Amino acid sequence: MARHLVTSALPYINGIKHLGNMVGSMLPADVYSRYLRRRGHDVLYICATDEHGTPAELAAKAAGLPVAEFCAQAHDAQKAVYDGFQLAFDHFGRSSSRQNAEITQHFARKLYENGFIEERAIRQVYSPVDGRFLPDRYVEGTCPHCGYDKARGDQCENCTRVLDPTDLLNPRSAISGSTELEARETTHLFLLQSKLQHEVAAWVARHEDQWPQLSSSIARKWLTEGLHDRAITRDLDWGVPVPSDTWPELAAEGKVFYVWFDAPIEYIGATKEWADAAPDGETRDWTSWWYEADDTVRYTQFMAKDNVPFHTVMFPATELGVREPWKKVDVVKGFNWLTYYGGKFSTSQQRGIFTDAALETLPADYWRYFLIANAPESDDSSFTWEHFAATVNKDLADTLGNFVNRVLSFSRKRFGDEVPAGSAAGEAEARLGGEVARLLGEYEEHMEALQYRKGAAALRALWSAGNSYLEEKAPWLEIKADPEGAALTLRTAMNLIHLYAIVSEPLIPASAAAMRGAFALGSDTATWVTAEAARSLDAVPAGTPFTVPPVLFAKITEDDLAAYRDRFGGADA
Repeated sequence: MARHLVTSALPYINGIKHLGNMVGSMLPADVYSRYLRRRGHDVLYICATDEHGTPAELAAKAAGLPVAEFCAQAHDAQKAVYDGFQLAFDHFGRSSSRQNAEITQHFARKLYENGFIEERAIRQVYSPVDGRFLPDRYVEGTCPHCGYDKARGDQCENCTRVLDPTDLLNPRSAISGSTELEARETTHLFLLQSKLQHEVAAWVARHEDQWPQLSSSIARKWLTEGLHDRAITRDLDWGVPVPSDTWPELAAEGKVFYVWFDAPIEYIGATKEWADAAPDGETRDWTSWWYEADDTVRYTQFMAKDNVPFHTVMFPATELGVREPWKKVDVVKGFNWLTYYGGKFSTSQQRGIFTDAALETLPADYWRYFLIANAPESDDSSFTWEHFAATVNKDLADTLGNFVNRVLSFSRKRFGDEVPAGSAAGEAEARLGGEVARLLGEYEEHMEALQYRKGAAALRALWSAGNSYLEEKAPWLEIKADPEGAALTLRTAMNLIHLYAIVSEPLIPASAAAMRGAFALGSDTATWVTAEAARSLDAVPAGTPFTVPPVLFAKITEDDLAAYRDRFGGADA
């Protein structure tokens, strides 16, 4: 089996993330990693908090904490939420780690040696009131492209255009609010992306046929507009220091690397963190995943569309310029926006549902399933409480949960606490087996292709097949005239429940565990279901003890909806 490296966009450290962030990166990466593991592949899923840059300093200042202490606390708080969503990272690291600093500095030295970094004197925004240069997000103002009046100095949140602080209209300090700003000369390091344009274009051309159209079109747009040399250092107190052995004057001035230079390198740094954290007696080789690994590792990256240019163009330029055989991404799965009643989720504006509040409201599987079934792949998708309730009630509560409950409850009532034997499988069971095998194949095909909405639809169709079989056989009527036939129907349905537990695990792991745990099978080690096993539906033999688990999914009522809208806002949010 293949080795699969999976990464998702690093969540920024300044606060708990919203559902749009979850569905745009970490959740689909987790679902894919779980699926690959169940199919027998060797998988390494790496993520980390992105801790450098101005937002971390500003958030720490607002919290009244030293930035290092703030980041440590925020990392633990985010990790607790991701644990609640059952995101199965192999390692969830920190971009402020020693490992990331070492590798970032190594990359910078190599780029400099190869002629792709140079020092340039530039004029930068300076605030006399604050007594410091104001890089990136320390400057706020009006976007010159769309007129949004809360744009930041690195990127407009409204139109997503990448900016420089000097581009902003009516700029002001994000620290003091002062508009008494001036331009002063300072020296920074620049990554000469213009010299790497043709190499990046050739690399994109070799790989973009494996990417969704969203990712390839964004990369092509950037390449068509031309790659510009970009400053990769900032005047900040918090970040990866410029190495003094290469740039002593800049190091003495306290320059640090720009967060968008070191953050992608943290995928490698976090993998080294994972290796260094190996327990006694275990050896983990991080280099085999990243160095000279083109022929042995398939690398898939997940992120929302605002992050796509940095990972399809800017970071590949960095890797190419290093002139070392570092693994580059094979597939970039980009996502559009999940909106909240048509408006953007926003961390800075606290608009929408945030992941900690989501877990306080309903179990993780409700959110996991809804988000994947409505993933913003080909276009933006909108979260509304009405749509969420309809999906949970129809798909989870009625189609899957009700099937599990009525099959196990009815069988226990009529046949006791063991799977009944009944007669041999007949024509209806053969038809069912063929349909289940066909739908399972569709589900696998969509999951392999990273088509999440189609994958969820195929899984839902698998659940519906069980209900159709149950309605056709009607064991509550069948038992009156043919108890052995009713026992066969229930045994078959119980095998469907076991199959559902296995193949649903990537999307709804807690519910899958509850379904699988209903059966006391002595050696239940299957990780997936073959087409042959799907046709035979005999993994749970007669005589197997079983229990009826608690209700898997409670329906969302009108009263619940009213309470949710009152708490989080509704159509007028």
